[in-house]
Amino acid sequence: MVSAGSVSTDGNRETAIRRFGAGRSLLAGICLLLSAEAPALATARITDQALLGTGRDLFRSHCAACHGANAEGTTPDWQERDASGKLPPPPLNGTAHTWHHPLNVLVRMIRQGTMNIGGSMPAWGKDVLSDDELFAIIVWFSSLWPDDLFQYWMEMNRAESAGN
Repeated sequence: MVSAGSVSTDGNRETAIRRFGAGRSLLAGICLLLSAEAPALATARITDQALLGTGRDLFRSHCAACHGANAEGTTPDWQERDASGKLPPPPLNGTAHTWHHPLNVLVRMIRQGTMNIGGSMPAWGKDVLSDDELFAIIVWFSSLWPDDLFQYWMEMNRAESAGN
């Protein structure tokens, strides 16, 4: 299991780990981050360098062929349909629309792929990426987003998890 690591809050790593829940899986940790029980962490970025490095490495192994090594995409024309009528894979670095999707939608898209909705992305099941590995990838590419987009995304996730 990948550890929760550092969460940027008030700068007190021990408080963050205690509130985040040391020893929990990362997906359980993000649920806690998004819950009403942890309002001070609701917009926190995870800054653990080991986790970010793991996410980057996993992204480059599993996602970069379609989304670019640094999540920049592989074509500037990602909004234009190709000859088959499909959109190319978008950049995931904050310059496209990934941050418009709540975490549960991103996880579902990655787990189920997008072929069933007319896309080209294959499914990345748990036999390929564990929940912790998937979470590390999302943490890494969301770390590339500008602060305002990341804050918006976290608030959207918090509202979604609260049922709003």
